[in-house]
Amino acid sequence: MLILLIVLLVLWLILTVVGFAIKGLIWLAIIGVILFVGTAAIGVVRRKAVRHRPGSGKA
Repeated sequence: MLILLIVLLVLWLILTVVGFAIKGLIWLAIIGVILFVGTAAIGVVRRKAVRHRPGSGKA
């Protein structure tokens, strides 16, 4: 799951850079930023949920 999250974040980052580099594709950069932030937020929430799951042996 962590590898998938990292791959998605790198993909969205590349999408954002390409969008900002090519003047006519600013919409692509905006979508890349939104997807990057959304993926990062979901990753943080899921990691905290797994870490604090009852019965996982961790407090």
